[in-house]
Amino acid sequence: MMKTERLCGWCDGDMPIAARSDARMCSVRCRVAAHRAAKRRVFPEELTSRNRWVRRSSTKVPLTTVGKAASSTDPRTWGTYRNAAESVAGVGLGFVLNGDGIVCVDLDHAIAPDGTLKPWAEDVVSRSGATYTEVSASGEGLHIFGYADVRQGRRIRREGGYAVEVYGDGRYIAMTSQRFRGAPSTLADISALVEQITA
Repeated sequence: MMKTERLCGWCDGDMPIAARSDARMCSVRCRVAAHRAAKRRVFPEELTSRNRWVRRSSTKVPLTTVGKAASSTDPRTWGTYRNAAESVAGVGLGFVLNGDGIVCVDLDHAIAPDGTLKPWAEDVVSRSGATYTEVSASGEGLHIFGYADVRQGRRIRREGGYAVEVYGDGRYIAMTSQRFRGAPSTLADISALVEQITA
């Protein structure tokens, strides 16, 4: 079957060439799987109560709920969680960090091919405590959300070739709601973790 350049919002496979222009899933199976997963997903109320939600493309470009370009520094391009969740633009959701104390610690390539955490990531997660943590859109990273004072985002390279990113303002995070290891749907103070990482 001929394929288009568009990707399925569930399996990331190519969309069939005959798919409608507004279709987001490549098959009934993917549509049902995405619907069931969405019913199980729960973001923290600390995030869903803020009007800082966007959509995102398959290449993680932020979009408005009508599919136009969004900006992580322009509140006019953000919306409510409900509107973003109901939108069919792009392939998923994003949350904007605006300096109000909600931060994200981004661990890229933290999950090994066998599904276990790499030792350096295990150390970071154990120090984060009970706070909302989700698997990133790539399936290989983690986003740890919490409260801390982060004036400027930083990418910290550590021995062993890995890097940890810490953001609190002027960034948006591609959200999946795939909670890691049953993480709670609440945010905790992760100031100590941020201080240790950025020291």
